[in-house]
Amino acid sequence: MKKVGNHKSIFKVVTLSLSLLLSVSFSSFAQDQAATAPVADAAAAPAAAGDAAAGKALFNANCAACHKLDAKMTGPALRGVAERRDRAWLGKWIRDSKGLIASGDADAVKIFEEFNKVAMTAFPQLSDADIDNILAYTSEPAPVPEKPATGSNSAEAGTGGGLSNNLILGLLAGILAVLVGMLFMVNNALGKISKANGIEVDSKTPSLMPLWRAFAKNQFLVLVSVILLMLTSAYFIYGYLMQVGVDKDYAPIQPIHYSHKIHAGDNGIDCKYCHSAARVSKNAGIPSLNVCMNCHKNISEFQGDKDSAYVEYTKEFYTAEIQKLYDAVGWDKNAQKYTGKTKPVKWVRIHNLQDFVYFNHSQHVSVAGVECQTCHGPVETFEIMKQHSPLTMGWCVNCHRETNVKVEGNAYYEKIHAELSKKYGVDKLTAAQMGGLECGKCHY
Repeated sequence: MKKVGNHKSIFKVVTLSLSLLLSVSFSSFAQDQAATAPVADAAAAPAAAGDAAAGKALFNANCAACHKLDAKMTGPALRGVAERRDRAWLGKWIRDSKGLIASGDADAVKIFEEFNKVAMTAFPQLSDADIDNILAYTSEPAPVPEKPATGSNSAEAGTGGGLSNNLILGLLAGILAVLVGMLFMVNNALGKISKANGIEVDSKTPSLMPLWRAFAKNQFLVLVSVILLMLTSAYFIYGYLMQVGVDKDYAPIQPIHYSHKIHAGDNGIDCKYCHSAARVSKNAGIPSLNVCMNCHKNISEFQGDKDSAYVEYTKEFYTAEIQKLYDAVGWDKNAQKYTGKTKPVKWVRIHNLQDFVYFNHSQHVSVAGVECQTCHGPVETFEIMKQHSPLTMGWCVNCHRETNVKVEGNAYYEKIHAELSKKYGVDKLTAAQMGGLECGKCHY
């Protein structure tokens, strides 16, 4: 019989390949373990006498509006101020800065001149213990920023301290490659054996042409198939055409990332504080960047807790977006003044009705008392703003049919409500019953 191959040589190839992969994996793992170095603890700065925790609460209640620990704001940065100034001088300055300036104190006058001749608010109610607590808080060392884990460490953490994911995937890929090679070798060996024994392998596949010919000759099946194809095509074409111009869930990327979840959700800012035009105008309007600066003159860094439920990005990401705002309005956060160099922000419009549709925000918000969330959805939960509702004609008509008009305390509706209530025999009137379905109400 003809010799078709040596199975022992195949076994040797497989064994050698597995041994090589395992040796590479364990050597890389050993190198990753050896490269891990301990991180030294930061040296703590000397703290002033007092309770730093109580000082933090006092600082946030009295000082945070004008001061930061590590950056200039309306006033100077205060971290380490207890080491830079005399304790008695600080007590006089905190309780009566104007009096200290009027006395001609050189340091007081210098600070007054440096910060645009704006006197610090006096806090005569703070006791010596309160001031000591605040100074203790300002004397705490600056937090050391957390360094991101290296690739090897993060990979080890994800696998419970074992081999990294990359090594495991590489090992599996190597085994798969070996198995594929073995299959080719077995197929080749079987071909040689069949050839040596004179066995012919039929590789032809049966033809399906007779089945198609039988189908084409059956006119009933052809008719039913054509009708089903036409109905199915009409269904999908109708569904596609009905979505033309409907931008539900449209959520474009904006030039400056703005989180409604943080502003309207966690901070509880009312929608109409920024979109004030919605009360009195047809359009809600895009808020001016000056509205943003009402708060962000003093908020130059994101202060949210990294473990909070409303945070989906890093602190550094949100802080960088605030810097984009400063670049747009020309604000120098260090000098606390405008530079005069501005850049336009090209916002991407999300809600956009057709030109032949009339919609008045003030009529719905101020007169009807409709909440913003009725049309725009729970915006206080949106990290990225999107179009929540389809804003189609059918959607508007259904709302007019189902929504009762709030007439209590609204003199505009008293007369018409009395007449229509008598006409329809109801106490509550929907927008549709008060003419909300007339074509001219929404179309020019």
